[in-house]
Amino acid sequence: MKKRHIQKLMLISVILVMALNMPLILLFNSAGSVLGIPAILFYVFSVWGMSAIVSLIIIKRYGE
Repeated sequence: MKKRHIQKLMLISVILVMALNMPLILLFNSAGSVLGIPAILFYVFSVWGMSAIVSLIIIKRYGE
């Protein structure tokens, strides 16, 4: 894997750490729900799932 692709994965990691930081998560700590799922859980699993999908795309496309 080339250095720029590793840098993309590192950028995803940094964004994931910022997105799953406690103050940002607590913004979604409300009584509301999305599709019957509490908003905080929907946010956490959406961020986690999207990061997994983007990482998989980068690894599949640029993996050698």
